[in-house]
Amino acid sequence: MNIVLIVLQTFLIFPMGFGGATKLTGSKNFVEMFDSLRLPQWFRVVTGIVQIVGAVGLIIGYWKPGVLLWAGIWIAFTMLVAVLAHIRVKHPASSAVPALFITLVAVALIVVNEVA
Repeated sequence: MNIVLIVLQTFLIFPMGFGGATKLTGSKNFVEMFDSLRLPQWFRVVTGIVQIVGAVGLIIGYWKPGVLLWAGIWIAFTMLVAVLAHIRVKHPASSAVPALFITLVAVALIVVNEVA
């Protein structure tokens, strides 16, 4: 189970770290996405920070399993809110798929962490 846990953990670090960093730097794609979600740009910055904190928690989780569990919960909740934000403004279902996928991977991480 440890290999599965490490694979899930490592996989999640990249979208959370990269997504958080690009939100913080004001990537045109995310600026436009937050406009289309009818969310203020300051919330994009907050979301970027939340994602970076999640990625850092995943990294710390290599050594501290308790932190890994909380990072997984943090990420699953964050991405579930992202899915709901897309649904709220009636975006096509395909626009919520990346956030839904990351939510499911984070839930798998939580379950595998508890079993291991």
